[in-house]
Amino acid sequence: MFDKHVGLAASPVALIPARATTHSTRAVRSGELVSVLRGVYAPAAEWGVLAPWDRYLARVHAATLVYPDGVLCLESAAAARGLPVFGDPGRVHLLADARGRSHTTGAVEVHTSVEPRVLEEIDGVLVTGLADTVVDMARARHNAIALAVADAALRGDPQLNPALLGAVNEGRMSSRGRLRARWPLHRATRLAESPLESVDRAVLEWLGFPPPQLQVWLGGDRVDKWWAEAGIAGESDGDVKYAGPLETATTALRKRHARDARLFRNGARAVPHWGWTEALAADPLHALLVSAGLRAEAPRNTAQLFALRRALRRSDAS
Repeated sequence: MFDKHVGLAASPVALIPARATTHSTRAVRSGELVSVLRGVYAPAAEWGVLAPWDRYLARVHAATLVYPDGVLCLESAAAARGLPVFGDPGRVHLLADARGRSHTTGAVEVHTSVEPRVLEEIDGVLVTGLADTVVDMARARHNAIALAVADAALRGDPQLNPALLGAVNEGRMSSRGRLRARWPLHRATRLAESPLESVDRAVLEWLGFPPPQLQVWLGGDRVDKWWAEAGIAGESDGDVKYAGPLETATTALRKRHARDARLFRNGARAVPHWGWTEALAADPLHALLVSAGLRAEAPRNTAQLFALRRALRRSDAS
């Protein structure tokens, strides 16, 4: 089944096919070009400043040049759709006809499956449908990563909902990964406004804390997480939550203090702030919330917390 969809996430760097340059090997040796994928190059100066996830998106675009009939799936479909990608996952994932065989060639991994999937054409590129992409990630990747992808998909498509995602998962013939996928798909919500707000929600559960309310208004300010009984307003602070591109750190901090003061006036007893470092390390987040007066209600899920750090380290190293 094929649908048309508008809006492929653009390549963050100019890509140069081998046929468009006569001296690619010499240019790579001289440092002028870098090889993005076999047969596709990019200017080294532009490549060098890209974030890991942008390098991955560029590699996905390069694969569409080399394999124009390929179907992007898993992280590659997620990247093409502008969904969260953590670090650089390394390999580009393509879905092939079930009559073929799964194999890996360089940085491209080809998967086969007998499961029917919706395919969408985005700017001439075939990708697995949004619901299928989310379910594939939920079945195959770490729960917190899958939750961030599912949350972002819900934010981006008002017609998508957890019940539909759950139905796609349960409707798959293969039971492999079905139980695993239920965890993120059941918890997915469009109220989480960033990948950090998705991942830290998973970490909070695995630390044993009670689930917070999301995006609650206290007076004129909306807080990311609210534990009403404890009066705790938790704030998931990304790198640029308070500081715009022209703001200094001092100005951003002043704004944060003023906002916290308003939250205290409107019923908050504590306003802990955390970022990626505290969330992924888990222990600092635990200490921060305990010092704010929150108490864990369930045992810590050490296995999930360890697996998350391992999964993200693997992505960054790819």
